Amino acid sequence: MFLFRRRPARTTPAAADQRSRDRSAVLLDVRERAEWAAGHAPGAVHAPLSALLAGADLPRAAQGLPLMVICRSGHRSQQAARLLTERGAGAVVDVTGGMNAWAAAGLPVVDGHGSRGSTA
Repeated sequence: MFLFRRRPARTTPAAADQRSRDRSAVLLDVRERAEWAAGHAPGAVHAPLSALLAGADLPRAAQGLPLMVICRSGHRSQQAARLLTERGAGAVVDVTGGMNAWAAAGLPVVDGHGSRGSTA
């Protein structure tokens, strides 16, 4: 018998930006610390996939809220979205194309100091 893992629901970077700004969902960035420091979406919450896989809890700012999961290109965010769904997180969606698509759409990226950041 084959078990098929359903792909998480997906959203666009523009829709994720809007939901993050109106606070109807939390943008959860699952990239590693150096990637986060180089550049992330304003208002995003950081929770590296490696920590989540090791059993870490979600940051307090993301607990009990709808989540939009983002990484660099979309692979890790899909994995994180499945993991969080399996753990019982509420509504979890993956941001299509990750931070690469976010930046390509002209959406803001800031570094750890609030200056213009990079997704590289």
